[in-house]
Amino acid sequence: MADFEGKTALITGGARGMGRSHALALAEAGADIAICDRCENSDVVGYPLATEDDLAETVALVEKTGRRCLSAKVDVKDRAALESFVAEAEDTLGGVDIAITNAGISTIALLPDVESAQWDEVIGTNLTGTFNTIAAVAPGMIKRNYGRIVTVSSMLGHSANFAQASYVSSKWGVIGLTKCAAHDLVGYGITVNAVAPGNIETPMTHNDFVFGTMRPDLEKPTLKDVESVFASLHLQYAPFLKPEEVTRAVLFLVDEASAHITGTVLPIDAGATARMI
Repeated sequence: MADFEGKTALITGGARGMGRSHALALAEAGADIAICDRCENSDVVGYPLATEDDLAETVALVEKTGRRCLSAKVDVKDRAALESFVAEAEDTLGGVDIAITNAGISTIALLPDVESAQWDEVIGTNLTGTFNTIAAVAPGMIKRNYGRIVTVSSMLGHSANFAQASYVSSKWGVIGLTKCAAHDLVGYGITVNAVAPGNIETPMTHNDFVFGTMRPDLEKPTLKDVESVFASLHLQYAPFLKPEEVTRAVLFLVDEASAHITGTVLPIDAGATARMI
């Protein structure tokens, strides 16, 4: 098992789902944790976002491992707020060694129906939020000549799908940003890589809005009704993967075992990438 004793890890979108999974795994491996989340719903996102109670629950779970945990309500679209949170984390926990830009949202609408507010919210959170996070942690990492940054793209970051122009564009952008950051930070002992998850069992995929979109032929589709549709997006028959499957990839990319891996994209998508050129 990787040992992150003495390290500090910052995770955006850490209140639930993959962010919580990453935070707990890193804490169990010895890292102190700084997590933030917006903890507020969006008028243009069709499912409930994380709450302050979710964030508090993650803090409690991290602290149960015996590690310290700093948390804050932060919207990653706000660069100044992120910079302030990073500064607080460094003052409280020590220099941020690991950053995981996990915060992300999704909307579903055919391109002619995408409103500017939807586009701005998704691009702002998924792409600009990733840039803001990297920009906030990079100065300290440069000063210490060490850092591990993992961004979160998607299997849709190198493909496309109906009614997801905003999300797909944001995730393609994350891959481009990741590769640029890897170039710009390579001289400072910093690696920057992306994970590209497939369908993950989180509130982003498990909600009535998504179920209805995937099965418009049914009045009130259930999880069971949509499983075959989700499975068709993967090569292996696996409708959903567990957040912990992505976490294992993240832990590899922030460990010393991957010290000479940077600018890469690691798919965790049940073989979906095998269908792509």
